[in-house]
Amino acid sequence: MITEQQAYDVLKKMEDPLLHKTLEETNGILEVKAKEEKAHVSVKIALAKTGTPEQLQFQMKVVDALKKAGAATVGIRFDTLSEEELEKHRASGDLQSDEGGLLSPNSKTTFIAIASGKGGVGKSTVSVNLAVALARLGKKVGLIDADIYGFSVPDMMGITNRPKVRGNQIIPVERFGVKVISMGFFVEDNSPVIWRGPMLGKMLNNFFTEVEWGDIDYLLLDLPPGTGDVALDVHTMLPSCKEIIVTTPHPTAAFVAARAGAMALRTNHEILGVIENMSYFESKLTGEKELVFGQGGGDKLAEELQTEVLGKLPLQQPDWNEDDFAPSIYGEDHNIGRIYGDIAEKMVQLLG
Repeated sequence: MITEQQAYDVLKKMEDPLLHKTLEETNGILEVKAKEEKAHVSVKIALAKTGTPEQLQFQMKVVDALKKAGAATVGIRFDTLSEEELEKHRASGDLQSDEGGLLSPNSKTTFIAIASGKGGVGKSTVSVNLAVALARLGKKVGLIDADIYGFSVPDMMGITNRPKVRGNQIIPVERFGVKVISMGFFVEDNSPVIWRGPMLGKMLNNFFTEVEWGDIDYLLLDLPPGTGDVALDVHTMLPSCKEIIVTTPHPTAAFVAARAGAMALRTNHEILGVIENMSYFESKLTGEKELVFGQGGGDKLAEELQTEVLGKLPLQQPDWNEDDFAPSIYGEDHNIGRIYGDIAEKMVQLLG
């Protein structure tokens, strides 16, 4: 159990990561609420600058400190200090400008965005399995879970640990030979992310510039569905990004996915191809294929976008291993794992 006063006493001693002054000195504690019966604390904190790796480190420190003080769960919202407060620190020399530009992980790195027109077509499942399949081919692979509102990659890959920080760089978590970064690493207890567009852009930029990717061949981005803020940011930040469009066989899914493809073409992103997910269900008893979601969606979409179908994936669960649990990763010898392997080989050939 923890009271609001106890939570406030913990927070007031913590320092703004850029100003190196306590939150009490910066007037950075905007709100503290405690549900004592649930041992839940909700806080709102103002920092000199948000959307930075320092904020991510600070967020983890706040959660740890409040849990040590008795909180079972913690909710955090961030805001920027008032202009009056910021001006005071600029005048004293505490706050310096540190603007930086986009840094690509390596000049040889190929960026590949996995996009879809609508949710529920299996875009994230395709993203994680393509990343793993490329790694199985001996490629050095990174994966950004850019679906910042609907992050799911850590859970899909069975990742339970969090990134470490070395100096000013965040070290991605590695799993199945893939380096992974996700907003899911920086929220507590599957809390929702309540941010506006500009904050999303800052966070996505940090995933490029503040993460120590090292020398990698491919950096895959699991985009949110549709053509919203994050997709627009990716198109702005990565003018030479390649794209794969995911759809189901259903005509409506393909129709909506065409919007994501059209957006890629208008911003000069090269479409590598289309992947049709949930193409059919094959009965283990009879071997018959049932077209659960119809047929033709992937072929029609590829024709409309003047590209090819890279592969068609049936409906089937991975084989779960209780000792090394990764609920969405197909084994290399699984029939769908082999399809992903074929798609990965085709991608490597297309990319030269």
